[in-house]
Amino acid sequence: MKHSKLTALIFLALITGILFGHFAPDYAIKMKPLAVIFLRMVKMIIAPLLFATLVVGIAGHGDAKKLGKIGIKTIVYFEIVTTLALIIGLTMANIFKPGVGFVTGTSPHAIHMQEAGLMAATQAHTSVSEMIVSIFPTSVVDAMANGNLLQIVVFSIFFALAMVAVGKNAEPVINLLNSVSQIMFKFTEYVMYFAPLGIFGAIASTVGANGLTVLKSYFKVIGSLYTALAVFVILVLIIACKIVKISFRNLLRALQEPAFLAFTTASSEAAFPKAMEIMERFGVPKNIVGFVMPTGYTFNLDGSTLYLAMAVIFSSQIVGINLDINQQIIIMLALMLTSKGIAGVPRVSLIVLAGTLASFNIPILGVAILLGIDQILDMGRTTVNLIGNCVATVVIARWEKEFDYDKMNEFVKLSKEESLAFDIKNKLRGNKNEQ
Repeated sequence: MKHSKLTALIFLALITGILFGHFAPDYAIKMKPLAVIFLRMVKMIIAPLLFATLVVGIAGHGDAKKLGKIGIKTIVYFEIVTTLALIIGLTMANIFKPGVGFVTGTSPHAIHMQEAGLMAATQAHTSVSEMIVSIFPTSVVDAMANGNLLQIVVFSIFFALAMVAVGKNAEPVINLLNSVSQIMFKFTEYVMYFAPLGIFGAIASTVGANGLTVLKSYFKVIGSLYTALAVFVILVLIIACKIVKISFRNLLRALQEPAFLAFTTASSEAAFPKAMEIMERFGVPKNIVGFVMPTGYTFNLDGSTLYLAMAVIFSSQIVGINLDINQQIIIMLALMLTSKGIAGVPRVSLIVLAGTLASFNIPILGVAILLGIDQILDMGRTTVNLIGNCVATVVIARWEKEFDYDKMNEFVKLSKEESLAFDIKNKLRGNKNEQ
C-alpha cells in the first residue's frame, strides 16, 4: 500500500507539473529548485550506499571455496547477460538517438542550466590510458566527496578482497557494513518520499521553459527504452530459456503476480519474497534460489543496466557531446562495474547515473530531465530486473542438473487449473448478474 500511494503521488505530480508548466510557465520555471534539492539528496546517498552494498556483496559471497561451482557459474552468467544488456542499450541509444534535439543550446531551459553551473565541463575521457589512471583514487575520501563512482568501486573491490583474505577477524566489519547497507536502503526510501516534489519541479520547469513540445521528446525516450527492453527479453532471456529447455511462457505465467507487483511499485524488493517462493515451487532447488536471487539483486539487474547505458548516451546527446565508439566501449566497461552497486529499490538508477556522468565529466542535466519520467521508465526496467533474475535461477539450476521438471509440470498444471476455475467462476457470476 505504501508503494502504491507513492506511485499514485508520483503520477499525480507528473500530471500536475505538466499542467502547471503549460498554464503558468513563468512560475513553473521557478519550481526548478525542487528538482535540484531532490537531486542533491540523491547524490548524497551515492558513496555510502555503493560502498556498503558492493563490499557486503563481494565479501559475503566472495569465498570461491565456499561458493563452489554454483558461485563461479552464477558470476559468469551474470557477466555475460550484463554485457549483452549494455550492448543492446548502447545500440538502441545510437539507433533512436533519444537525446538529439531534446534541449537545444539556445533554448531558455539550456541557458538557465548554464547559469546554474550544470553545463560546465563537457568533455568526456578521450583515451583508454586516461580512463584507467582516473579510476584509481589517491584518496577514497576525495572520491566519495566528489561522487566519483569508478574510484569508489575500485576501492570497494580491494577492501572486500582484503576482508575475504583476513577471514573471521573481518566478520565484525562485514556485520557493520551489512547494517550500514540496510540503513542506506531505508535512507534511500526516505529520500524517495520527496520524489513527487522533485518530479513536479523537474517536469514543471522543463515544460514551462520549452512548452508542451518537449513531451514529444519524452515519449521518444520512453518508447526507446521499452523497445530496448523488449529486444533484450526476446534476444537474451527467451533464448536463454530455450537453451536450457525451459518454457519462457510457463515461467512468465508463473511470475505474473510478482511481475505485476514489480511493475506497479517500480520496486524489485517489493516482489522479491514472492518471486523466491514461486521459483522454489517452479522446480529450482532452495539453495540455488537462496544464493542466485539475492546475489542477482546486486550483480544482475538487467533492465537497470540496459537503462543506464541508454541514459548515459542520452545525457551526452542533449548537451551536444558526440561519443565515438571507443569512448562508448570505455563507458560500457565502466558500467559493468558501477551497475553492480544498484539496489533493488525505486529511483536508485538515478544515483548510479549521476555518479557515472560525473566520472566522465558529462553534465547531470540528463538526470534532471529524466527525473520527470523516471517512474514510467523504472516500472519497465524493474520488471525486466525481476524476470531476468528468475531466468538466472532456472539457468543455474539446469547448469547444475538440479532442476526438478516434475515440480515445474505440477506447478504449471495447478496454475492452469486455478486459472480455468477462476474464469469459470467469473463466467458464472456474469451469467447470474445478467439474469
